[in-house]
Amino acid sequence: MKMTIGEIASAINAKTDNFPNSSLKQDVEGVCFDSRKLEPGQLFIPLAGEHDGHDYIDSAIHNGAVATLWAADKANRLPLSIPALVVDDPLTAFQTLSRYYLTKINPRVIAITGSNGKTTTKDMIAAILSSTFHVTKTHDNFNNEIGVPYTILQMESNTEFLVVEMGMDRPGQLDFLSKLVQPDVAIITMIGEAHIEFFGTRAKIADAKMEITHGLKSDGLFIYDGDEPLLVERAKAVSTAQSTFGRQPNDDIYATETQDSQYSTSFKVNLWPDMTFEIPMIGDYNVNNALSAMAVGRVFQIHPSMIQKSLTKFDLTKNRTQWLVGKAGEKILSDVYNSNPTAAKEVLTAFQETPTKGRRVAVLGDMLELGSQSKQMHASLASSIDPSQIAMVYLVGDDMAALYDRLKPVFAPENLHHYSADQLDKLTADLTAQLTADDEVMLKASHGLHLENVVDGLVKKE
Repeated sequence: MKMTIGEIASAINAKTDNFPNSSLKQDVEGVCFDSRKLEPGQLFIPLAGEHDGHDYIDSAIHNGAVATLWAADKANRLPLSIPALVVDDPLTAFQTLSRYYLTKINPRVIAITGSNGKTTTKDMIAAILSSTFHVTKTHDNFNNEIGVPYTILQMESNTEFLVVEMGMDRPGQLDFLSKLVQPDVAIITMIGEAHIEFFGTRAKIADAKMEITHGLKSDGLFIYDGDEPLLVERAKAVSTAQSTFGRQPNDDIYATETQDSQYSTSFKVNLWPDMTFEIPMIGDYNVNNALSAMAVGRVFQIHPSMIQKSLTKFDLTKNRTQWLVGKAGEKILSDVYNSNPTAAKEVLTAFQETPTKGRRVAVLGDMLELGSQSKQMHASLASSIDPSQIAMVYLVGDDMAALYDRLKPVFAPENLHHYSADQLDKLTADLTAQLTADDEVMLKASHGLHLENVVDGLVKKE
């Protein structure tokens, strides 16, 4: 992003009478809402959260901010050394600025949501489109009311495609984000149990996920899992063009001949039956993510051979079914960014099918936001844990106690362990003492458990 202070002020209708007009010509080269990470030449966005961003203006100025947004109700604290663009609400102004910039750059927009797989799908789509176009994609998990505007404002002026991930934890959130970006293509990867604490049923989760179509352009495309009845039924109310992916012949694109290996999954599709595609991830479920990405590539006329090449080595966001090497030489499957029962069962199934000379060790942490059904859902993972395939199980968190109780009859005491959420250091030490070069260990949990700290403790440093 590169705009003058004057252009920004005009775009968000900010008051600028507190600094000289000559400052309006000053260039701004990006935005930042964390004063610690701000780089010289950027606009500081003071947001209200656990702390008030306005309290960190001195840090932002020290790090090189050339201007700042400023809430009108804090006008008695205006900074004097840099221009302050006075607005009613900095977050709303930030979002308005992102919409202005999106219109200015005018890329095609691909929006993705889903209970699981949206980050992986985003990475796959970005890789496929990058074979031919200039692409910007959501960084890490910047997928909410702050992260999506930030992603937009990170675009270079030559961006042709914006691939944006959208998360949600309440009704209305995707409605706002979809209308903000007005996608050319909207994708729902799947409907699971994530956030069921707030929604109550999968049907209500599906209703909320469908909000991603609310801002879809009239000539846009809605891509969804054609094997999910909840989406098939709701898609009937969407008037734009549609495309489905899945495993059934009635889907527009469906997979055939899926085969797992230790670090990758290969498959064929109906559209190009003579070609074999491969993704550098285990798990049959990840094939569906690839299918939706392939559907996007097909829409924008990416040659099948380029789709094939892009999927083979796409840039996967950290801690999403990522294979790493531990200090003892053990293989580590890190999938610790998020978790829900459907996703956890799929990863367990895939992990149990990987070839190994040693033991398979499963580390599972609490799955959050499952509400009154949480303990039952945690216990249900027992059906996906085969003691003949998984030698040891390490469980973390209060709700995983339900799974611990369910597994007691089938695991020897020395092979089944339970830790509280504040015992990650002990868990790391115990795993380190147990694991050998021939072993494989899988870690899966909601991000709030912070099992990434355990992964960091196990991984061999370069």
